[in-house]
Amino acid sequence: MANKSGGEPYPSPIVDRAASPRTLMRLFLLAGVLIAAAIAFVFLRDALSPSIVLGLLGFLSLLGIFFIVSSMIGFIQVMPHRSSDPLARSFVDGQAEGTLITDRKGRAVYANAAYGQLTGAKKAADVQSVEALLSRSKESSEAVYRLTNVLREGRHGQEEFRLTRALNPASGAVGARWYRLSGRPLVLEESQSEKLFAWQLCDITAEREEQERFFKDLQHAIDYLDHAPAGFFSAGRKGDIVYINATLADWLSIDLTKFRPGSLTIAEMIAGEGMALIDSVQAEPGRNKTATLDLDLRKTNGQSVPVRLVHRVSATRDGAPGESRTIVLARNGTEGSDHSAATAEMRFTRFFNNTPMAIASVDGDGRILRTNAPFLKMFSGLVTRDDLENGARFETVIHDNDVTSFKAGLEQARDGQSDIAAVDTRHPNDPARHFRLYVNAVIDHAESREEAAIIYVVETTEQKALEEQMAQTQKMNAVGTLAGGIAHDFNNVLTAILLSADHLLLSLRPSDASFADLMEIKRNANRAAVLVRQLLAFSRKQTMRPSVLSMTDVIGDLRMLIDRLTGTNVKLAIEYGRDLWPVLTDLGQFEQVLINLAVNARDAMPKGGTVTIRTRNIGADEVGKLNYRGLEAQDCVLIEVADEGTGIPPEIIDKIFEPFFTTKDVGKGTGLGLSMVYGIVKQSGGYIYPISEVGKGTAFQIFLPRHIEVPVEATAEGEAAAAAVPVAAPQAPNAERVDLTGSAVVLLVEDEEAVRRGGKRMLETRGYTVHEAASGVEALEIMEELGGAVDIVVSDVVMPEMDGPTLLRELRKDYPDLKFVFVSGYAEEAFAKNLPADAKFGFLPKPFSLKQLAITVSETLSS
Repeated sequence: MANKSGGEPYPSPIVDRAASPRTLMRLFLLAGVLIAAAIAFVFLRDALSPSIVLGLLGFLSLLGIFFIVSSMIGFIQVMPHRSSDPLARSFVDGQAEGTLITDRKGRAVYANAAYGQLTGAKKAADVQSVEALLSRSKESSEAVYRLTNVLREGRHGQEEFRLTRALNPASGAVGARWYRLSGRPLVLEESQSEKLFAWQLCDITAEREEQERFFKDLQHAIDYLDHAPAGFFSAGRKGDIVYINATLADWLSIDLTKFRPGSLTIAEMIAGEGMALIDSVQAEPGRNKTATLDLDLRKTNGQSVPVRLVHRVSATRDGAPGESRTIVLARNGTEGSDHSAATAEMRFTRFFNNTPMAIASVDGDGRILRTNAPFLKMFSGLVTRDDLENGARFETVIHDNDVTSFKAGLEQARDGQSDIAAVDTRHPNDPARHFRLYVNAVIDHAESREEAAIIYVVETTEQKALEEQMAQTQKMNAVGTLAGGIAHDFNNVLTAILLSADHLLLSLRPSDASFADLMEIKRNANRAAVLVRQLLAFSRKQTMRPSVLSMTDVIGDLRMLIDRLTGTNVKLAIEYGRDLWPVLTDLGQFEQVLINLAVNARDAMPKGGTVTIRTRNIGADEVGKLNYRGLEAQDCVLIEVADEGTGIPPEIIDKIFEPFFTTKDVGKGTGLGLSMVYGIVKQSGGYIYPISEVGKGTAFQIFLPRHIEVPVEATAEGEAAAAAVPVAAPQAPNAERVDLTGSAVVLLVEDEEAVRRGGKRMLETRGYTVHEAASGVEALEIMEELGGAVDIVVSDVVMPEMDGPTLLRELRKDYPDLKFVFVSGYAEEAFAKNLPADAKFGFLPKPFSLKQLAITVSETLSS
């Protein structure tokens, strides 16, 4: 058959039934109808009227004319229609792959010449369907079955199979053959209901043989690469190892049977700081770069292997890291040989790159000539190997404010001076990181005319932080000591004022003119006592009565009070943690902590906002991960008070706990609120940390250690432990009148004359016989003069010559049952540690009133 376009002839198909299979059937049906009509006219000509016969003949004539015209214009197709597109016919007929088109029943509609050559069919009668042709072999029949199911579902598919002999024995092919069979459903435009199936069959034996040869060559290459005398590995963009040869795996003791691509990274293979050298090799966008590096690899047992890497990296066009290929040359083969120079070079390079100190050499102008791996790691992002090759200056890695000091040191190095002062500097992009530079002159630089100095860099960030923390701690301790001393002296003054005021009030009636003035004096003295207690809270010497508490109950009881204190513009939100652990602290004192923090949060939000109080348990592991300075890794209860206010500027956040430091206007704050909070939390064994961001708010996080109950057994040790607990100062109920008179003999020991005189006078008015002493030594003398005829000793704690705890120990030697009351502005813990474990005593905190003194003496005598 010739090409209709006038080109070269194309092979004719051996089967081409392009017309619809029903076309001939319709023609036979039409002929039958016409013959039947003619016979009917012959036999029924007498029965029909002439007009009816003429009408039928006219109708048939018109029908015939319509059919002829429709056939001519193509409206009705009578004969099989062949494609009018020569390009499509030449493409299908001339395909190298065998093409077969069948209908639903498997009958061949079209088969090109290539299909006949593959299957051995020479004429249309020889053409077999795919199912019939390939059902002889198990491999091919399974493939046809799968593909047929796919076609029936309206999808296309492809299968490959191997036959022991060729489909066409006459083709001369010897041995097993590989075939590819593909199929897809077809729908004719002329009849959408008629679905056909297109099959394509081709011999891919040559393609398979080529693939096998390629894989064999690849396997040979891999075998050669695996057993090469050098190691080799390749990595992906993220540094994950995708291939490692057997030689390198043997050096590093890696089990290749367990190795999977991505299960190992470059960082896990590199020992020491060598990864900084790897990271320093960077390629330009869209290009590759190769560098030779001397470093150590890490074996699976932790040992080091000195190697030289030929490291080749690539970068994508957008500059992102690409893949890398690395050849590894073992360097330990030179040890013990005559290659002493190579061995010395290798050892020096290893020591140079594995030293914990960053090292760089510079020339006289400050250009960096060489660096080690720790230097590249320390200043990652500031200098790269490309920068070093382009003459980067050392000034790029130090802060601008310290460039002058560095240049002065470099000038001394150029002059060959040996005693060059260290230069302290900071990271240019991160001022929180501190460094110290040691500049050493290279004496023989005149001969090399290159290196002028070697610079050793040590990061001192942690050292600086510890120095600042130590200075802050010393400052706070000094302020605390000062505050405690001031508070002690003020307590003595306030005690004398309160006792004198009480003495005067005893001789006056409320109607007297001076009674109101005395009450005002007492009220202001009590106000001053509150400030003194705040100072003592900061110095952690206040009186505390710790008890086991649940923070859920404490905050729940305070909720209404805090809500009223914060006002209407501020919303209070409380987020309770579940199953909070118990803590040990003073209830009243810790309530003051929460109230102070809530009031401060309210003041930080003048336009309103939300104060949030959160609680939760936090385990020791989580506490350790917080990495807060001074915070021990232990189970804690976290109490957080957060606001949405103005925040605390970074420059003053370290000063907020200092006494008398405040940012409020004059007259609106004493600066003791947060100091008291700090002292109470610390005295409770806890920690407090502020977290603030200007413009977004502040959160104070309080960590209180978890309290674990330890049952006290009824043993001698248990009784001794119980006896060591101080007797609390009794508080008489307001609703009852207590008889405060007595007839006992009291020895009052107080170095402050005003307090001693006032206390003596007050006790004598209650009927007590009082002997007074100005020191512990004098008290022992008076006790000896009286022959021990003393019922109770009331003694100050801090006194010259002999303090109160020492006096107690001395008196208990001769009078073990003697009653004893300590009077102090400090907490019991401040002096109880100096007493014996079985020391039993009463305690009265300063400042105190006449009534408190009388109650304490009375209750201690009756205990």
